[in-house]
Amino acid sequence: MPRLGGRKMYHLLQSELKALRVGRDKFFTILRANNLLVRARKNYHTTTNSFHHYRKHKNKIADLKIYRPEQVWVSDITYIGTRENPMYLALVTDAYSKQIMGYDVSDSLSSIGSIRALKQAAKRRLYPNEELIHHSDRGIQYCSNDYQQVLKELGISCSMTESYDPYANAVAERINGILKQEFIADFFHLGLDAMKKIVAQSIDIYNQARPHWSCQFMPPAEMHQQQELEYKSYKKKTTLAQDHLKPELLN
Repeated sequence: MPRLGGRKMYHLLQSELKALRVGRDKFFTILRANNLLVRARKNYHTTTNSFHHYRKHKNKIADLKIYRPEQVWVSDITYIGTRENPMYLALVTDAYSKQIMGYDVSDSLSSIGSIRALKQAAKRRLYPNEELIHHSDRGIQYCSNDYQQVLKELGISCSMTESYDPYANAVAERINGILKQEFIADFFHLGLDAMKKIVAQSIDIYNQARPHWSCQFMPPAEMHQQQELEYKSYKKKTTLAQDHLKPELLN
């Protein structure tokens, strides 16, 4: 995890740093002095086509209190290729635990990849008897008859954003950013088969080992196995300048 955020790195190294009498502020000073703080990369590529004739669903989670895993899943598609070699990553993430439940890497924006990610997520459920809401943007992949039929067969209700504000699907957008910026940003030039392997390894590390700030620094897989901790949502404005800075390990 060479681009793990400074707060999470401080959490992992806390006992060693305490022995050296290094607090959080001093830790960030050390990182900055050694040129280990880098700004997050920004890469915008539109993958949502909401101008279609398919039915668009209401937003069911706008005021919903999320308190357990597999109460709400969020889905999104993000671009992970190059102009010469376009590729797309479809994700299904649990809103409470931030665990990636299903994913698919393909060279097409058709609904097939999103459906594969959804079916994979359904097979990995730990609480199959609980009611579940699927939330996404109004992209044609999620509004399509094929995708909606799979949701119906799985007994999952559908919710969609009703605006173009990215915070309407903030969890999905955030997980997209983590995977792209922290794990696979250096591999966008690879071919489809290689990228599938990189993404599989990255998601396994993300789920099982990466401490997540909104999970009280637990990995998502561990967070997913309990229901006691309070859900933390993503806010529009951060309170710390370091939130946009990530330490990068020296070669």
